Amino acid sequence: MVHVRTVNGKTEVFGNQGALFMNAMTWWDHTTNSVWSQVWGRAIEGPLKGTELELLPAQTVPWGTWKAQYPDTLLMTNGLGGFRLRGETFQPNYVIGVELQGAARAYPYQKAADERVINDSLNGRPLVVVVNPETKAVAVFLRQVDERILTFVWENEQLVDRETGSVWDPVRGLALRGPQQGQALRALPYVPAFPTAWRDFYPQTTFYE
Repeated sequence: MVHVRTVNGKTEVFGNQGALFMNAMTWWDHTTNSVWSQVWGRAIEGPLKGTELELLPAQTVPWGTWKAQYPDTLLMTNGLGGFRLRGETFQPNYVIGVELQGAARAYPYQKAADERVINDSLNGRPLVVVVNPETKAVAVFLRQVDERILTFVWENEQLVDRETGSVWDPVRGLALRGPQQGQALRALPYVPAFPTAWRDFYPQTTFYE
């Protein structure tokens, strides 16, 4: 997860607090020593208790997938011997968690990968979940351009909207061809989490079936 680290107009410095909150990491800020929940991006103890950081859209994908999409990317390492890939096996038993203004829904990754494209609504906002089962890339967008709500399908190995037949980039949410060319969908942040962990933090959640 990626958050904007601005608190009350000041760019803050955070560190790993060391303790767990509901089995998830916590941070501390260097100004007030408040303790923050990683999942919520919210201060749970200290002078800033209740303050929330803005969650930004981000992706958790294999390195090869990211490098192919963004070949000029910069990589941050710890400087202790360079960058080494670990041979970890991708585990699909997680959910794609989305929260919008108090409403939460979890989309099981494997089901989303099988369907490839899920058109849904959450808290009255139309959204689409797009998963590439080959690259493991996940993206969530508001499926609305101006006043028009779009319905997406995976057709001929492309992301297409039914309303105009435009072809869209499934990672960036940009219309590449068709009447909507040049338009962009708004990306929504999501949280990859185990189902029980997501329910712990968002007990009001529903699960997509």
